[in-house]
Amino acid sequence: MYIMESNTDGTFSDGALVPFGTVQINPHSSVLNYGQGLFEGMKAYRRPDGEVQLFRPEENALRMQMGADRLLLAAPSVEQYVDAVKQVVRTNKRWVPPHGKGTLYIRPLLFGSGSVMGISPAPQSTFLIYANPICNVYKGRTAALSLWVHDKLPRAYPGGTGGVKSISNYAPVFQVVKEAKEKGFSDVLFLDAAEHKYVEEVSSCNFFIVKRNVITTTPATGTILPGITRKSIIELARDLGYKVEERKIPVKELLKAYEVFCTGTATGIAEVYSVSYKDKRVKFQTGPDTVTQKLYDLITGIQTGLKEDKKGWVVKID
Repeated sequence: MYIMESNTDGTFSDGALVPFGTVQINPHSSVLNYGQGLFEGMKAYRRPDGEVQLFRPEENALRMQMGADRLLLAAPSVEQYVDAVKQVVRTNKRWVPPHGKGTLYIRPLLFGSGSVMGISPAPQSTFLIYANPICNVYKGRTAALSLWVHDKLPRAYPGGTGGVKSISNYAPVFQVVKEAKEKGFSDVLFLDAAEHKYVEEVSSCNFFIVKRNVITTTPATGTILPGITRKSIIELARDLGYKVEERKIPVKELLKAYEVFCTGTATGIAEVYSVSYKDKRVKFQTGPDTVTQKLYDLITGIQTGLKEDKKGWVVKID
């Protein structure tokens, strides 16, 4: 794993690769006391020719910087971030699964490690990256999800931290996600906090609906995470000739959609088979002849080296 600590002036010196293991943290650290921390999720993909590549790592670096600004954390530069990720992948290259069998999941963390007592930001930040090989969680084409619309507990609030990948965003939804899975659903679809009638996102995925030639997703205006996969899908869909709208989606409109899918680093693109809202359960189109499938094939092909990268999104590990 890779570890790097900030200097007193907020800059970072060169970090180092160290054996994976326990990290010592001061009990006074702001991450333990006040949740001052961020994380990212990335993957390294094995190409058919055996080489390994990353997908848009600079976007993760920029998102971490945005979150660091919000939480008053010192953050590494884009160059430092990408270089550190490359070092971790290069040294763990043997753990990247064969093409089509899985990926190396990469977890960059940035947290307030400096000692502080009182409601104030840490004087020092720590940047840490580790990685684990994972299988294809969503095997084959996509895994059809069954979502439960929760209309009481929002995931995020206007003016809060829903738009940054803060560690404090996730534990509060554990309870309702557990409840959903006990009811037999795959995950929870959250609504807006103000009116409880507009779709926002799933617990760890962005959300899209499809009707005819129009693809619609919730705008990233502070209460949903600006996903890198989400951003890429929007661009690719427009390249294919689809009209993409970023606007509020009423639940009533969702229930009339032709297709529904979710996007995220872990998910990739996952089609949604059904959505349950109050006493109504609506099913959507799934299968090989869908917009979802077309977008899945395109982005997955770029990520894994099956399709030409015409946008300069992939970074090869030498």
